[in-house]
Amino acid sequence: MKKQLIAATLIIGLLANAAASQTRYEPARVQTPDAFRGADPNADADQTSIGDLKWFEVFKDPELQKLVRTAMVQNYDLRAAIVRIDAARANLGLARSEQFPQFEASADVTSLRTSRTGQFPVAGQGGTSRNFGSVLLNLLTFELDVWGRLRQQTKAARAELRASEEDRKAVMTTVVGDVATQYFVLLELDSELDIAQRTLAARQESLRLIQARQQGGVATMSDVRQAEELVYQATKTIPDTERLIEQTENQISLLLGNNPSAISRGRPLAEQEELPAVPAGLPSSLIERRPDIRAAEQTLLAQKALVSAAKKAYFPRISLTGLLGFQSDALSGLFAGPSRAWTFVPQITQPLFTGGRLKSDVKFAKSQQQLALIQYQQTVQSAFREVSDALVQYRKFKEIRIQQGLLVETLRDRSRLAYLRYQGGVATLLDALDADRELFNAELDLTQTKRNELLSLVQLYKALGGGWQQ
Repeated sequence: MKKQLIAATLIIGLLANAAASQTRYEPARVQTPDAFRGADPNADADQTSIGDLKWFEVFKDPELQKLVRTAMVQNYDLRAAIVRIDAARANLGLARSEQFPQFEASADVTSLRTSRTGQFPVAGQGGTSRNFGSVLLNLLTFELDVWGRLRQQTKAARAELRASEEDRKAVMTTVVGDVATQYFVLLELDSELDIAQRTLAARQESLRLIQARQQGGVATMSDVRQAEELVYQATKTIPDTERLIEQTENQISLLLGNNPSAISRGRPLAEQEELPAVPAGLPSSLIERRPDIRAAEQTLLAQKALVSAAKKAYFPRISLTGLLGFQSDALSGLFAGPSRAWTFVPQITQPLFTGGRLKSDVKFAKSQQQLALIQYQQTVQSAFREVSDALVQYRKFKEIRIQQGLLVETLRDRSRLAYLRYQGGVATLLDALDADRELFNAELDLTQTKRNELLSLVQLYKALGGGWQQ
């Protein structure tokens, strides 16, 4: 009877395994656009994308590369992501262990001495001695995964592990983008400080000349006061810019996992190397490249497996327990043939009434699966929007930067001519001061536009799923 039960159990398990092996995962369907909105209409459609490039192929400043490499090792978010991967891997090991038999070995020896006049041991009164011993290999409760419930739980744990690995890549992408962003902001502040210092020196020299002209009776005190106003405006800009520089350095230090400290610079903002081309690639490849999308897909797969596991809880559970070993009341004959002992207990458990718990488990699992599906679809749509926004920003900021550069050149020449005309007595000082103010603001706008262009490139690279490639 026992042999027939075991054979029937094995046949059912093989059939269940065959049925489970025929199940294939179909990824969730998401409608993808034919092309990214905001892409350069004059560019040819190409499968290549800057998102496929490694981060050091996009950001070529040597000092920036050093900062990113340091962040890859010391950044707190990345270190936390690695720990979460370890936890997910351990959780997978726990889930897998439920599919295998659990054995434990035990051995014990009991010595009993009885008194001559009673049943209890009394020292020094003679009597008889007996030794009991056992050596056993125990099979703890082992569930035969006939319906695949445990396999589905293991599948869910494995998908969660993959999702955590993709989350780490997404954190890497964010860290690369954050370090590059703050670095370019720092370079832009350096440029602002340099412009303010150069403007201050030029205005101090103009003030000196105007004061000399006023002492000679050529200029008025009103001219002196107007020149002093420009000097003070440039002077107050410098400490505020220095404040922003130190705060940005502190932010970069935090990204690197360091205490607040100075940050080394490489190339100035105006000398940052530009990519010869910035192709976006095909929208369909974005789903395969962005780690946050792949993480959302693995989460959806995990929830689907948990739904299957919840449904299989309705089926009977077949479990086995037993032991195998030796038991004897004489240690000398512990391993003799007659001392052998074994127990084999198959057990079938069928839920009959659970107060709606199993039904609620299935509903909850399905709700979680629907939530994961919605989040996956939202992640994909958000990715398309981020790419489109970054594409149009990068293209428009580049156009603005070109025009702003032409404006600066014009205002620089105008300011030079206005001061020459004032010194020659042809124009008023107000014309020269107005030209100086406009030049100062235009130079600041130019360096900010250059920063925005670089930041839009960072955002585009991040939106296309670049930054995690090693």
